[in-house]
Amino acid sequence: MVTPTARTRWTGQAISVLVSLVFLTSAAMKLLGGADLEQGMAHLGIPLSLAVPLGMLEIACVVVYLVPATAVVGAILLTGYIGGAICTHLRVGDPFYVQIALGVLVWLGLYLRESRLRPLIPLRAR
Repeated sequence: MVTPTARTRWTGQAISVLVSLVFLTSAAMKLLGGADLEQGMAHLGIPLSLAVPLGMLEIACVVVYLVPATAVVGAILLTGYIGGAICTHLRVGDPFYVQIALGVLVWLGLYLRESRLRPLIPLRAR
């Protein structure tokens, strides 16, 4: 098994933290509410009563993702959350490229910081 270098691990941790901050900011906006949230939820066709449960779910997924022992499960959960967001944006005709980029960054950060993924996702070297 190839273990990541310290530099690779730090890069993966940095990417994971930055992605987590994006999710936590989104969750905070859902928990705090406001006129912008009401407009956004109405545009997406989601009842405003789901804002707080969605925000709490987002926080729970990020916590599971940031704990090293459960990081893979957290990445799977965040991927599912992002899949729902992509589906919601597709349904109303909004662009969804940001969500795809977030999903890629979730797994890239985890891949760089977690040596257990190396045998499962082997990348070829020249």
